[in-house]
Amino acid sequence: MTVLAPRGQTARAPGVDARADHRGRATGSHTLGSAFDPRSNSLDVLRLVLATTVAVAHAGAIGFGRQPVIGGTELGELAVDAFFVLSGFLVTRSLLQLGSVGRYAWHRFLRIMPGFWVCLLLTAALVAPAVAALEGGAPGAALGRSWGYVTQNGLLFMRDFSVAGLPTGTHQPHVINGALWTLFYEAVCYVGVAVLGVLGLLRRRRALVAAGVVAVWLVVAGQEAGLLPLVGELFWRFFLMFGLGVLGYLYRDRLSVHGRWALLAVAGLVVALWLEPGYRAVGGGVAFAYLCLVAVVRTPWLRHRLRADLSYGMYVYHWPIETLLATAGATALTQVGFTVAAVILAASVALASWYLVEEPALSHKGFTPSWGRRAAR
Repeated sequence: MTVLAPRGQTARAPGVDARADHRGRATGSHTLGSAFDPRSNSLDVLRLVLATTVAVAHAGAIGFGRQPVIGGTELGELAVDAFFVLSGFLVTRSLLQLGSVGRYAWHRFLRIMPGFWVCLLLTAALVAPAVAALEGGAPGAALGRSWGYVTQNGLLFMRDFSVAGLPTGTHQPHVINGALWTLFYEAVCYVGVAVLGVLGLLRRRRALVAAGVVAVWLVVAGQEAGLLPLVGELFWRFFLMFGLGVLGYLYRDRLSVHGRWALLAVAGLVVALWLEPGYRAVGGGVAFAYLCLVAVVRTPWLRHRLRADLSYGMYVYHWPIETLLATAGATALTQVGFTVAAVILAASVALASWYLVEEPALSHKGFTPSWGRRAAR
């Protein structure tokens, strides 16, 4: 969702990253750097597919108490991992091209926070009272207690997942929107990229960044194997997947996207998904991240520029919509019917979110705040 990654940038600050792009394009068409065209790639469609995948997985969990699993990994979990890989790639590119931590932070703020705040408000003011009414409770009481839901979660870290204990009639009780929690981890990763930029590691010390990602992978592997305590396991998971996306951009001029390597990655991922511990611990995370990046440039059938970016809205709104549907008895439509109805409704709300909230907010990207104008060296 999302979180979620910015749309492709086409502008480049004067003198920023030009040599790196030239090196990438000079090595031939089989590197990620030479194959990536910011104006023609599969990112828009991929992100919408990933957000819809999460919505489909959660429809099963909310309405029927189950979601698809591949090996030992839930389908929704894989889709979220893919989001972090793509975000790592794109926000690293964004920071290096903008050349300013302040502008970078402002862009990231506009992409996440306005849509997030509106989603919190609508969930509290509309969804919670409607769920209360459908469950035979008092809508006014739910509305009266909804302000706490907004204030406790307004800084992105989800401290309260329910409004007045609602819902109670789904397979995910007391969770009115269980999709928003990953946005906090996404924002932390954004901060991490900014720190790397300020320290100059993204330009001059990318080997140190690679060493850091390897260290994170060792922690993830140690936790999955039971050799290390499960302290901050979600942070390590997201740092790993996001970091692999960062490395994908930093080493794009050396990263081959030839079909044979993609086939090997598919084989490695399949093996990793059916092994225990988790697939990331045995190298599956690297294979999966590589395939995500290959998909950006080697899926011409997905190479469409969408006029409306529905991925973020789909991600943040699908859970409350599915909660409303389940509470209203829409599970009688069977899992397929329930899921189709949920995805259509979520896409409709996402469309409204894009045109009424997200696009107007992003129109202010040209404004440069006075704080944090230090260049990313």
